[in-house]
Amino acid sequence: MRICQLKTKEVININNCQRLGFVGDVDFNMQTGCIIALIVPGPGTICGFLGREKEYIIPFCNICQVGEDIILVDVKEKDAMEKCRP
Repeated sequence: MRICQLKTKEVININNCQRLGFVGDVDFNMQTGCIIALIVPGPGTICGFLGREKEYIIPFCNICQVGEDIILVDVKEKDAMEKCRP
């Protein structure tokens, strides 16, 4: 599977059945080539006009299943939410 194929899949948290959004980026180890985490843009600010302040960093070990259309993850929302880096 290619990274561009991951970006078309919606991420859903199985803890609260909440839609987190679509995969925005992938964090991987450059030496091993293994995926470390999925990065999903967080909710927008002021109707999305000013961009996004936070993003979800979902460790690879928290991915439960990758389907044709969705990715199921098991995360606590507070633990996965991080400030965006400038």
